[in-house]
Amino acid sequence: MKKLWIIILIMVFSIGNTASADMWDYFGDQNSYGQKAVTDEEFDKALESKMKKKRKNKNIPKGEEFHQSNETQFIKETEEELPVLCIPAELIISESKTVPPGHYQVIGEKINGKPVLKLYQAHYLIGEIPAIETKDDFNQPTVQFVKLINNGEKQVKIIFGSLDFNAYSIINTTE
Repeated sequence: MKKLWIIILIMVFSIGNTASADMWDYFGDQNSYGQKAVTDEEFDKALESKMKKKRKNKNIPKGEEFHQSNETQFIKETEEELPVLCIPAELIISESKTVPPGHYQVIGEKINGKPVLKLYQAHYLIGEIPAIETKDDFNQPTVQFVKLINNGEKQVKIIFGSLDFNAYSIINTTE
């Protein structure tokens, strides 16, 4: 019985080795993605050309140092990402104007000295919400923020903060 098992194992391994050798011959110089194998010389040549390109970029100046005097100006000039507000229920801005549920980018502006929160979807202005300016930062971890807070059964409070001002607005909902 032992001899029979040994003979079977030898046959299995010999058949397996020939099958795997045939498999490698089938693939030849290509991998499973159909790409050609690259020699060491070709790889080194490509690596050298890539390193030459990186060396050329080292001569470009990195920019000016930041000083306390120009840091604020730099922050204001950088393109900022607008905060996004998710509105789960329809908001009633006025008797004739409502804002449907959805995601909105919010920009805070002062129009005639009064803060207004403008809600945008893509580049379309969906609504303007009058707000009340405050010095409170609402304990938010960032300078620029917008958040919707439940303020009773049919009211929500939108808090907003930016470099220019902080504000809030209490708005009625349809639900």
